Amino acid sequence: MEPPDDPVNPIRFACRSDSLEQYFNLSNGKFSVKGVPLLTEVPSNVTFNHFHSIFQSSDAPLPVLQRVRALSHKGGFLGFRKEEPSDRLMNSLGKFSNRDFLSIFRFKTWWSTMFVGSSGSNLQMETQWVLFDVPEIKSYVIILPVIEGNFRSALHPGTDDHVMICAESGSTQVKASNFDAIAYVHVSDNPYNLMKEAYSALRVHLNTFRLLEEKTVPNLVDKFGWCTWDAFYLTVEPVGVWHGVNEFVEGGVSPRFLIIDDGWQSINLDDEDVNEDAKNLVLGGTQMTARLYRFDECKKFREYRGGSMLAPDAPSFDPKKPKLLIAKAIEIEHAEKNRDMAIRSGATDLSDFETKIQKLKQELNEILGKEESTASNEGCGSCSCSANNYGMKAFTKDLRTKFKGLDDIYVWHALCGAWGGVRPGSTHLKSKITPCKVSPGLDGTMTDLAVVKIVEGGIGLVHPDQADNLYDSMHSYLSKVGITGVKVDVIQTLEYVSEEYGGRVELAKAYYKGLSRSLQNNFKRNGLIASMQQCNDFFFLGTKQISFGRVGDDFWFQDPNGDPMGVYWLQGVHMIHCAYNSMWMGQIIHPDWDMFQSDHLCAKFHAGSRAICGGPVYVSDSVSGHDFDLIKKLVYPDGTIPKCQHFALPTRDCLFKNPLFDNKTVLKIWNFNKYGGVIGAFNCQGAGWDPKEQRIRGYSECYNLKSCSLHVSEIEWDQKIEAAHMGKAEGYVVYLNQADELRLMTPKSDAIQVIIQPSSFELFSFVPIKKLGRNIKFAPIGLTNMFNSGGALQELEYKSSAAEVSAMVKVKVKGGGNFLAYSSESPKKCYLNGAEVPFEWSAEGKLALNLAWVEEAAGISEVVFAF
Repeated sequence: MEPPDDPVNPIRFACRSDSLEQYFNLSNGKFSVKGVPLLTEVPSNVTFNHFHSIFQSSDAPLPVLQRVRALSHKGGFLGFRKEEPSDRLMNSLGKFSNRDFLSIFRFKTWWSTMFVGSSGSNLQMETQWVLFDVPEIKSYVIILPVIEGNFRSALHPGTDDHVMICAESGSTQVKASNFDAIAYVHVSDNPYNLMKEAYSALRVHLNTFRLLEEKTVPNLVDKFGWCTWDAFYLTVEPVGVWHGVNEFVEGGVSPRFLIIDDGWQSINLDDEDVNEDAKNLVLGGTQMTARLYRFDECKKFREYRGGSMLAPDAPSFDPKKPKLLIAKAIEIEHAEKNRDMAIRSGATDLSDFETKIQKLKQELNEILGKEESTASNEGCGSCSCSANNYGMKAFTKDLRTKFKGLDDIYVWHALCGAWGGVRPGSTHLKSKITPCKVSPGLDGTMTDLAVVKIVEGGIGLVHPDQADNLYDSMHSYLSKVGITGVKVDVIQTLEYVSEEYGGRVELAKAYYKGLSRSLQNNFKRNGLIASMQQCNDFFFLGTKQISFGRVGDDFWFQDPNGDPMGVYWLQGVHMIHCAYNSMWMGQIIHPDWDMFQSDHLCAKFHAGSRAICGGPVYVSDSVSGHDFDLIKKLVYPDGTIPKCQHFALPTRDCLFKNPLFDNKTVLKIWNFNKYGGVIGAFNCQGAGWDPKEQRIRGYSECYNLKSCSLHVSEIEWDQKIEAAHMGKAEGYVVYLNQADELRLMTPKSDAIQVIIQPSSFELFSFVPIKKLGRNIKFAPIGLTNMFNSGGALQELEYKSSAAEVSAMVKVKVKGGGNFLAYSSESPKKCYLNGAEVPFEWSAEGKLALNLAWVEEAAGISEVVFAF
């Protein structure tokens, strides 16, 4: 059960334990851990304080407080002092070289990814944390920039291998010179425990966020869904959405959640009629200077007439239409880019460019006009009708009437309302077009169209005093019309517009407080997907209530910069983002690996990672653009999924390697099922961050087959109490899902060697072997037709007679298909749902049985083997 949202009285108690050794020491210009120098040439103005000397009080639950207290000797805070106060201060923390590190840095304003190196100069701008390998003491140390007062911090590369810390307020009116706790350091002999311990300590110290363990997650985390974005972009409308959902149902996989992405809101541009929707918006980018002018849906959704899609003569939908619109919009985009290039080259006669652009826009208008005439539902669109049987309320009602399994319908919105905020004078709220100021720390990030557009148009910022009102105005309406949650995007924008509002920390606090309250009041406390939020501001200030969010950049079906190989290598980049970001984000929110398209060239590659990521599975397929055979390897007919018990994380031997372009490392991620563990091996080589070009690009020389080894010991069994006992088994059966092979392994066995093709993978299920009777060995694998075979196992029971002359295994399995187990001997009999049935057994130990999906039993079969 989720704890109450109102914190109890803050608890004060001493965090110091004098009997325990303090791990860190700062003296004589050296910062050391257990006597091993970590940073040298530390400036004299840098300070270190043990955790207990900084801690005051906390509203954290008692178990978290007790855990932090017990480990408080393993952590502390770095600070520094300057003579002159400023709103942005840079200071060296010292230097290091020849020490392997893993870091997370912002490569765009909104998105973070991993980077590895061995010296301070290898760090990237806007580093969120750095993890050091300290083999001298068989341990790991993290330096974690945090929030102090009105300042947030990040690490930057310095000269001569120095590590710089940047503390900034985001407002020239907010200055400081002294910091006692601007970065947290922690040590542990286990890198996964380290992340948990460090973020627990910061939760207790800051009192501004809550850990994932303190919150509940939205229901959609273990279900299948569809997001409209790549299917329609901004042309999304009710008839297309309806046909999209219906295709999944008819294809045998019922979506349990629907996300109506960007394109449903009432937005317009500053030079347009304040009471009319913006016209002809198709591609992402064209809407980024538009602003919200009313809180309900735009005209194309307002005019939906209740019951129209349930009628025998329901409007048809041409799946080619969105593709035609998108293709034409791309032509316009390219023509405008060519014109702009000509301008930069000094051209003065632009008439040919303008003529072509106008011709293309006219062609787009004609397609849009045809679409409106064929898809119109003849609604009046008036306020009275909208409140009665028109609009979003009627649409969501009809969706639920037709599609009984559709549990959740979410819609998209930006943190500030729309990309460009709220249009001044259009609502009851006080909004002001606020110029955007980009921090110098973001100079090292990738060029981003979204940033260019937002800076160009500014943000119609609602005054922070009305943040509560903003979110409640949007969400209370949505809740009343059948929307159960929101995908909140473009989150990391507040740092651009904080100059007049007390800086980025104070502005963020006001907005996140309002968002959290609305989430509690309107969407069952947790109906929110956080996106474009991968900065420490959000995690330290915005997650008291939010429990679910994206851990990767967007799914890109091709390289927007034109590399034809991007269709392949961008997919591996996405997996790297998700796997490594989950190490820190997973302490605070449940990781969401985002959607993909099931008919993409690398769809199977994506599907393999989603199968074991531990989160929901959702796609953004175009209407009539599905690979149902692939989807059915991930999803049950009822729209639930065989989800892992944890969130996927990189194995230890990948932590300080580069699985993107070192030309040798295969990404390996581990997770748990109820009755076993799983490791996925993914060949992501072929792309990555280029510090010189400051962008993610292809490394074609790395895009080839790779070999790797796997061992059962690489699963971190101790990271989940319920899984710990499985790590102590004497032997395991290993099932290779793609190769359809069974192997045996003990903790002392040699590692399994495999070769993985580029943009390919293998999934390894490790199941403890149980000894039955006198000499029978048994281990259930699960359904081999599902990528996460072991996720299908619901219950498992072993019984042996007193004299061990007979034994019985009872397994409950969800799903239909080929059930596989390992059995050293053939069973005497097999029973399926109480009736004796035939089975197959081979001398190598494969025990197989075909199961049907029985709807009345929610797809669960009871299988009994008698020995």
